[in-house]
Amino acid sequence: MNKGLFGTFTIVLLFLLIPKIRFFFNSTGIRWIYILLVSLISSYLLTPIASSISYKKNFLDIPNETRKIHSQATPLLGGFAVYLAFLASLSLNNIFSPDLVAIISSVTLIMLSGLFDIKYHLPASVRLFIQLLAVAIVIYAGVILKLFPKDSFLWYFNIPLTILWIVGITNSMNFFDGMDGLAAGLSIIISAFLGFLAFQNSQPFLGWVAIAMIGGCLGFLPYNFRLREDASIFLGDSGSNFLGFTLACMAIQGDWSENSTIVSIVAPLFIFSILIYDMIYITVERIISGKVTNFKEWIEYVGKDHLHHRMNALLTDRRKTVLFIYLINIAMGCSALALRNADNFDLIILVFQGIVFLIIITILERLGNKLRE
Repeated sequence: MNKGLFGTFTIVLLFLLIPKIRFFFNSTGIRWIYILLVSLISSYLLTPIASSISYKKNFLDIPNETRKIHSQATPLLGGFAVYLAFLASLSLNNIFSPDLVAIISSVTLIMLSGLFDIKYHLPASVRLFIQLLAVAIVIYAGVILKLFPKDSFLWYFNIPLTILWIVGITNSMNFFDGMDGLAAGLSIIISAFLGFLAFQNSQPFLGWVAIAMIGGCLGFLPYNFRLREDASIFLGDSGSNFLGFTLACMAIQGDWSENSTIVSIVAPLFIFSILIYDMIYITVERIISGKVTNFKEWIEYVGKDHLHHRMNALLTDRRKTVLFIYLINIAMGCSALALRNADNFDLIILVFQGIVFLIIITILERLGNKLRE
């Protein structure tokens, strides 16, 4: 921790808390900067506190051979720093709606259950049940996919698809929290693309939520993704689940194209494509290889067979691997932006391009897997 920067950030945050300063940012059209600064600085200041509590309460991630690749016991409460910074920024800017309150209530439930998981190692089935309960809360509040219209009997298919989307993205983000800076960095990139599209499609509320998420992750990243040292703190399952769940719900809330329903569906698929791809790939590979033979084995299986593990075998450097995956996500996100004004022909070309891109990633993954074996 840089004590000089910590002290400077503390002074800046106190300055930002002055009502007249907040009014200045809001009245001059740069509210987003205020939201970003509050979230970023709060996260940066809260992370060392979360680290200290982790050591005192023994909330530590102990290395093992199954899935862990770090070399020393590491604090696990980093996600709470991001979560509290996110909430602080939204609260100070009065950015709330019934939908958002339901989302925050749900992720609070997930995060608190994560504390019990650290201490008591909850079974995978219990963790899944808690996630389903959290999804039920947001669906009841109206956070639901709108793939089928309300006046059609097909509307009811929106519910299981919503469950599949939120639970899938939540767990995929958790899987990607296996290398320093990966989950937090991907959350920044995904939030940035969601936020940009939200502002472009006249949804400033959703854009502000995305900016609060960006700030929270940016403030945490200096502790979690360091150039010369390993991470000093992890998000923990609570933190990665919070990021995945919130981002999945944001994708549902947004109208991602003013002119095309198809583009509105495809755009978030591009933005989340890395998470979706990894979840599908490892599921198919584990079933074909016989590693899992039933649902119980599937939800309990852990291993070093995810995209980042295989790409690391190819690139032989964790930081390069993380940066490479960042670039993949940015490239797919840029395709999502290009979709906004695409006609049908352009849409087909961009989707085809995305598929080819993922095929190339699959080839690289298989090469990495051979090197690993």
